[in-house]
Amino acid sequence: MAIPNACRRSASLLLLLSPLLLSPAALGEVDFQYERPEIAPETASGSEEKPGWATETFAVAAANPLATDAGYQILKAGGSAIDAAIAVQMVLTLVEPQSSGIGGGSFLMYHDGEEVRAYDGRETAPSSVEEGLFLDADGEPLAFMKAVASGRSVGVPGTLRMLEMAHDAHGRLPWAELFEPAITLADEGFPVSPRLHRSLAGTEALREDDRASAFYFTEEGEPLPEGHMLKNPALAVILERIAEDDSSALHTGEIAEDIVARVQNHPGITGTLSLEDLATYSAKEREPLCTDWQDYRVCGFPPPSSGHLTVMQILGTLEQLPPIEVGLEDDLPGVDWLHRFLEASRLAFADRGRYIADPDFVEAPGGDWSLMLDPDYLEERADLIEEGQSMGSGGASPGNPGALASAWAVQPTQPEYGTSHISIVDEHGNALAMTSSIEQAFGARILSDGGTGMPGGFLLNNELTDFSFTPTDDEGTPIANRVEPGKRPRSSMSPTLVFDRDSDELVASLGSAGGAAIIHYTARSLVAMLDWGLDAQRSLDLPHAITLGGPVYLEAGRFPPATQEALRERGHKVEERELTSGLQAIQRTEEGFFGGADPRREGVVMGD
Repeated sequence: MAIPNACRRSASLLLLLSPLLLSPAALGEVDFQYERPEIAPETASGSEEKPGWATETFAVAAANPLATDAGYQILKAGGSAIDAAIAVQMVLTLVEPQSSGIGGGSFLMYHDGEEVRAYDGRETAPSSVEEGLFLDADGEPLAFMKAVASGRSVGVPGTLRMLEMAHDAHGRLPWAELFEPAITLADEGFPVSPRLHRSLAGTEALREDDRASAFYFTEEGEPLPEGHMLKNPALAVILERIAEDDSSALHTGEIAEDIVARVQNHPGITGTLSLEDLATYSAKEREPLCTDWQDYRVCGFPPPSSGHLTVMQILGTLEQLPPIEVGLEDDLPGVDWLHRFLEASRLAFADRGRYIADPDFVEAPGGDWSLMLDPDYLEERADLIEEGQSMGSGGASPGNPGALASAWAVQPTQPEYGTSHISIVDEHGNALAMTSSIEQAFGARILSDGGTGMPGGFLLNNELTDFSFTPTDDEGTPIANRVEPGKRPRSSMSPTLVFDRDSDELVASLGSAGGAAIIHYTARSLVAMLDWGLDAQRSLDLPHAITLGGPVYLEAGRFPPATQEALRERGHKVEERELTSGLQAIQRTEEGFFGGADPRREGVVMGD
């Protein structure tokens, strides 16, 4: 899709950090010098009020202040949005290892001022896997956490290869210079954040990995305390090699050998990831999905992500229903809107469970994924929603958006976790939304030191558990998202770029962490920003309500009893739980940009 050159916009200065600012440099002449920021203590609270940040020229939003600052310094030095994203991701590998890193995969939406591009760095299944990868000797699915913390769950990582592909097309600063912030912080140390400390305290399986236990826990077996200055010499050496030799440093040679050894010699359940799998991995450029909604064109990632299709099925179904006079009641989503949103989610997730998988292995219904978003089809789906009564758990069945080349069974619901999101706009008219993951918190709980023999390193993903554990249903009908060699598991990551339908100007970049609930978080944020007219920060502050087709989960302590009771009266089974999203959003304003960061995490926005 062609988009005319976007206006130069901005970001914001962060209160938590005070870096020395760098002067913009001419393309190809910059000698980037990373300045380590001074860190103010962060709150240990699980939720922190965020002000939102207004800027004029550029902006970067990421899940950790050190990562945001690295991207800010790259943008300040004249780098492009992709340059900044690479610096951000490398620092996230270090400071937020529980969520993403070079041992995982990513989806990247990029707007270069003229067109939207979609870069696929999703992990792939090893070439020797079988469809019963997660079945035990009796043919029964493994317990989820047993499968996660094993060599069997590790897919071929793709983040580096994808970033390298995007940098070749859109980079302005040299590849090697983008690694300086992470290398410096790994060498000199960084303070363990409250979120990292809490994550370490909440995982037992990580203690069972010898390297990870020695690195992330004290001699007494306690998680490293908040504020502990943690150095990661192994990761510093690994990143230096990647900076010098590009992504081949991870996919071949000593680092690859250590990854394979850790997977194939796992003390619990071994995996089959091979040196050939690593060496032959290829990132892909895919055709983005751009969907008209209200006055906007919403662009997101195609399969193997289910994010855009499911988000836009929810929003498109809501659009087919009679208007609700008031969506917000007392600054909270109202009961009528919540009921419709949850019912539309049930219908969209039913379609997701049957149809969406790696498009290199599974054909779209009718040969075109956009048929799942056809207004006539969504009108049929909207007719199934009753205003006063929920269809309830298991009440939503998949629809028929188009003829299938093969019959697929519905995938049973299983857990999905993890991820980190980055949104960036630069002064050159480029914008990106990138969601990155190692899946579960701390991935497969396998720490690779890259063969350095030094403390630390990076964590390997458990993304293969995003495949259906069962390859067929009880009648033997295959499940679209079953395990197959070389296949990319279905994802919920939803990196999103929004444009004005008339002017083609960039309106917003957003996305979230949170497993399957990423879809709900992103959809609700789009409604709040573009329909209800809230700014990015206020939109991200709103409480969450989700359903994957079964019970309704409301964010704990955020909705009044009257709202909960009203939903129960309509037939919803309502439970409260923590819904820790990881939203980041940057929206265009008349003055420049306004950025928001999820109050449930440590993210911030910076820019000028």
